[in-house]
Amino acid sequence: MWASRTKSDLVIEVWEKLDCESVGRAEIEAIETAVESVFGAGAVDPPMAIARFLSDEGAHLRHSEIMQLYLERAGETAFDIALRNASDFSSIPTSIASIRRLDNLREKLAADNDKRSLNDLRQSVLEFRNELQELAARERTAEEVRRLAAEIDEWLSHWLKTPEMFFTWIELRQNSPDFKEKFGSIEE
Repeated sequence: MWASRTKSDLVIEVWEKLDCESVGRAEIEAIETAVESVFGAGAVDPPMAIARFLSDEGAHLRHSEIMQLYLERAGETAFDIALRNASDFSSIPTSIASIRRLDNLREKLAADNDKRSLNDLRQSVLEFRNELQELAARERTAEEVRRLAAEIDEWLSHWLKTPEMFFTWIELRQNSPDFKEKFGSIEE
């Protein structure tokens, strides 16, 4: 059915046969099916690689469809990725940045009225807190790391209770004598 002898030529041949102005999920899946039928399952490139190749050949991409396909294949949702990007509690500045990302995600989910994901977010933050509490409780953990873990756990507790007031509270907290004694002055 296909005249192409190389995978690259086949990708272009299928794209041209589809006769479409832009490439999205349906077109990528059609190309994958053709490549698999001719060259086998092992020859099928990830959706992003096919999209990149087609873009280099002049195709206009429907990025959101291609990204959604990629995320489904990767087994992670956009929520999972956002959460992973908001889970660096290794220092005071990265913790503040992570909580800002968590808060941005919370605001988006609230605006979308996505109660299920809001609950998932809350559960994930509770898991972060549990990990921090365990780290702070370990006797073998360095004192500095234990102190940081306990501090970030407290921050997450406040954020969970009153996210709207958290950033005002954290500013006050960082200016407190107790905080300065434990961590010094912190520049974000």
